[in-house]
Amino acid sequence: MTGPDIYDGSPSYVLDASALSAFSHGEAGAAEVGPLLSSSAISSVNWAEVLQRAVAAGLAVAGKREDMESLGLQIYPFTAEDAESKAQLWPVVSRVGLSMGDRACLSLAKRLGVPALTADRVWATLDLDVQVRLIR
Repeated sequence: MTGPDIYDGSPSYVLDASALSAFSHGEAGAAEVGPLLSSSAISSVNWAEVLQRAVAAGLAVAGKREDMESLGLQIYPFTAEDAESKAQLWPVVSRVGLSMGDRACLSLAKRLGVPALTADRVWATLDLDVQVRLIR
C-alpha cells in the first residue's frame, strides 16, 4: 500500500540537535518538529549533542533514546562516508563557524537525500548541496 499518507520507513528529514532540543524542551519551533519526528532521522553525533545538553541542564537521559524511537525517530550511525562528506563541507561553512555536529547533520541529510531541519538560521544563507528547512 502506498500513497502520500503512507510512511515507508525511509526518513524524510534529518534533524539537527537544535531541532530535537527545541522539541524536547518545548522551545520555539517544537510545533514544527513534533509532527515530523515519525519520519525523521538524526546522526549519532547530533544525538550525542542532544544528550550532552540535557546532562548539562541537569536532566535525566535514561530512557530518552527509547522515548524518541517510540515516536519514530531513527538514530543513524556516523559513517566514514559521512566523515568524508563533512570534510568536504569545510570550505563552504568555515566562514560562518558551523560545528562538527552541524556538518554531521548536513552530511547525513546529503547521504539520505532529504532536507535538514535546524533552528540555526545561518544554514539558510549557505550554498549547500542540501536543502535546509528552518524550524523558527
